[in-house]
Amino acid sequence: MIHIGDLGFIDKPDQTKTGEMGYEVLSADRQQGFAFEAAEALVDFAFTRRELKRIIAQSPDNHAASIRILKKLGMQQIGRDENLPKWELKLESRQF
Repeated sequence: MIHIGDLGFIDKPDQTKTGEMGYEVLSADRQQGFAFEAAEALVDFAFTRRELKRIIAQSPDNHAASIRILKKLGMQQIGRDENLPKWELKLESRQF
């Protein structure tokens, strides 16, 4: 098995079926589409199983590649939390 990074939900969904997604790709494997491909699969898995109704994520302003991934997933910036932009994707806005 080759380890190129980590991806998953930070904790179990809350009462509103919201989960926070996080990911990281090792520097040697960045800029190859792995993060988007993995994040998209995780989002699709969570939404098709109806485990979540809403996914949130955070990314520092200076992480342009991560922000591109969040936007490509269809996430919208909804504000800031602890000085980090907060993003969300709702089940009803996702096309399968």
